[in-house]
Amino acid sequence: MLDADDIARGVQTLADGIRERTGGKPLALVGIRSRGDEVAERVLNLLAADGDRDLSFGVLDISLYRDDFEHLRENPAIQETDIPFPVDGAHIILVDDVLFTGRTIRAALDAISDYGRPAKVELAVLIDRGHREMPVQPDYVGITLPTRRLDHVHVSLERCDGRDEVRIDSKEPA
Repeated sequence: MLDADDIARGVQTLADGIRERTGGKPLALVGIRSRGDEVAERVLNLLAADGDRDLSFGVLDISLYRDDFEHLRENPAIQETDIPFPVDGAHIILVDDVLFTGRTIRAALDAISDYGRPAKVELAVLIDRGHREMPVQPDYVGITLPTRRLDHVHVSLERCDGRDEVRIDSKEPA
């Protein structure tokens, strides 16, 4: 289990990596609902404290872009996408809480392309747990968390869940 301090360090690691690799260039952080948006907002606040660049913030709902429509039965709420800046020509950093198979990121790339053609898209994840099914690798990782394929990683964040923690439910293969 990871606690609030571990999560804060992971967010700081993301901000430090982004700061180091992008200098003071303008950026747009786009958080993937739900929880990627909260991670993105925390990273944005750390970068904004530097005061040396133009920063934009957006939120992306990928529900209708996913290839596993079963999730709509479990979580039928389609949430709002809010991208209040021009995507064309922007340097976008997609932000998510956990990177697992890569399917969420594939859907996010499809969704963001409906808003325009960015100059560059990078990926920042709070937790990289491995086990890809698609050729997706993050540019920025807060925490690398070794897991088994059948494990379930539960991320709880303050705004969504009332606390910051990460739990792993281990599933033994049958």
